[in-house]
Amino acid sequence: MLQVDQLNQYYGGSHILRNLSFEVPLGQVTTLLGRNGVGKTTLLKTLMGLVPAASGSIDFAGREITRAPSYERVRAGIGYVPQGREIFPRLSVEENLLMGLATRPRGEAVPERIFTMFPVLRQMLARRGGDLSGGQQQQLAIGRALAAGPRLLILDEPTEGIQPSIIKDIERAIRSLAETGEMAILLVEQYYDFARSLADHYLVMERGEIVMRGAGKDMDVDGVREALAV
Repeated sequence: MLQVDQLNQYYGGSHILRNLSFEVPLGQVTTLLGRNGVGKTTLLKTLMGLVPAASGSIDFAGREITRAPSYERVRAGIGYVPQGREIFPRLSVEENLLMGLATRPRGEAVPERIFTMFPVLRQMLARRGGDLSGGQQQQLAIGRALAAGPRLLILDEPTEGIQPSIIKDIERAIRSLAETGEMAILLVEQYYDFARSLADHYLVMERGEIVMRGAGKDMDVDGVREALAV
């Protein structure tokens, strides 16, 4: 679904992303791990067109999108849940979800599966987003991204600052989305156990490069936890 080839990115004189190449297959969860500052969020912003790629290519569903603006990438079927959630705090839960429909035909309703995954959102439709707990805001951010019906869902640190019970809800939701076979998922995560529980494939970044990759079931034997702790 997503193919990245020899991607490079710079900030000033710093080489942030270094010849990154990887794929994100349909119907599977690809987990990207790495310590703070290795370039994970920069990579996601480059994939979304929020910062331009210096060189290399990004292909989505057979189409090159390396120079496409962000709104075209969303319209093509890429959903993005940024680090820190970035919901609209003064808008209601319902209004936040409707924002996710901006690229859909006028009059479409919020997909029912969002409320099936996260029942609390239905209960709080009239509440302002800023009044929700951190975990509820994360569920709202994921729901907003899903409202557009993406074929690729990109999540940046979805467990950050979230209580354990809601982490379990988010884990179940991500797995159920992948199991439909209709969506590819790229999950950036620092919480090793969460990443391992979901990963069909893993990538480990260090200093802007992918230094390890493999099957999710092999993460323990490959020493991924130890590599992240070094």
